[in-house]
Amino acid sequence: MARKLRMGMIGGGTGSFIGDVHRKASSIDGMIELACGAFSSNAEKSKASGQALYLPEDRCYGSFEEMILTEKELPEDVRMDFVSIVTPNHMHFAPAKLALEHGFHVVCDKPMTLTLDETIELQTCVEKSGKIFALTHNYTGYAMVKQARAMVAKGDLGKIRKIQVQYLQGWLSTAVEQTGQKQASWRVDPAKSGIGGALGDIGTHAGNLAEYITGLEIEELAADLGTFGEGRVLDDDGNLLLRMNNGAKGTMSISQIALGEENNLAIKVYGEKGSLEWQQENPNQLITHWLEDPVKVFTPNGNGLYEEALAVSRIPAGHPEGYLEAFATIYKNFATHVMALLNNEIIEKPDYPTVKDGVRGMQFIYAAVESDKHNASWVKI
Repeated sequence: MARKLRMGMIGGGTGSFIGDVHRKASSIDGMIELACGAFSSNAEKSKASGQALYLPEDRCYGSFEEMILTEKELPEDVRMDFVSIVTPNHMHFAPAKLALEHGFHVVCDKPMTLTLDETIELQTCVEKSGKIFALTHNYTGYAMVKQARAMVAKGDLGKIRKIQVQYLQGWLSTAVEQTGQKQASWRVDPAKSGIGGALGDIGTHAGNLAEYITGLEIEELAADLGTFGEGRVLDDDGNLLLRMNNGAKGTMSISQIALGEENNLAIKVYGEKGSLEWQQENPNQLITHWLEDPVKVFTPNGNGLYEEALAVSRIPAGHPEGYLEAFATIYKNFATHVMALLNNEIIEKPDYPTVKDGVRGMQFIYAAVESDKHNASWVKI
């Protein structure tokens, strides 16, 4: 198939941070183009955003319903191939479900839906539709995260014994949501965010990263959550104990009130033969320690990388890769899978977060909230 995939965007209008990230990231590898959009719940703002992005007037829609139903009736060589949903959490389920029911693939921000019930229903929709669903756990897209995962999978570290993961931010140290800060206001609102605050926003990333790198699953957790912001009802801080399904132990620390922290997502994985550590704020270095060998630091396009890491290392060694490239990896692998389907080809194990990861994320949130309600008791996922 000698053409780009056509993307329809839901949300992400003028002034949106994450919408701009998705548009840039999806275009990096030259496989996807923005074809249409419903960029706001306000029809006028939506159409104005589309025009500001130089889309044809008739592909700038006033609502996601209008976009999906209209695009479905367009000729196959014109209509969008998939939708990218970049709205707050409460607006994930309805457009995703409608898109799947009308034959479109879906890329969706995390967490997957507002409630666990919606998540289970959406999983059923994906399975019935036969369409591809990708969840943007973008941190799995870094080359050094791919290297870490490959090293664990190939047994380099031996059996995994311990995991330490953290995601610390400080941007909600003050009540910025009361100043009209848009990104903060919906995240502290249960009607738009769901039952988890920091849990849903960053805790799901931490949990997903731990499971992705190790290939293990969190089987049980004990969560001590905190709400420090004045007037807030959702968690903005927390510490969790983890039990993995191979017997390994883990700890997780999450916070959005850790004053001075910016985007400190970091993980350490300890095995019988070696250990590794990676930090999102220094993403080009994967530090490894060994029983008898010296410390070794891996970098993108450096020596000793597995194919899984080399496949997503886009630029020469020594040039920094970052947030947009990691997002782009999700889109690249998703697009590769869609193109394979269109060409009647089979990809055995596509490497991007799926609806299964979305279900895991929501189960994680609900288990942690339940644990916290019962004085950090152990709860199975």
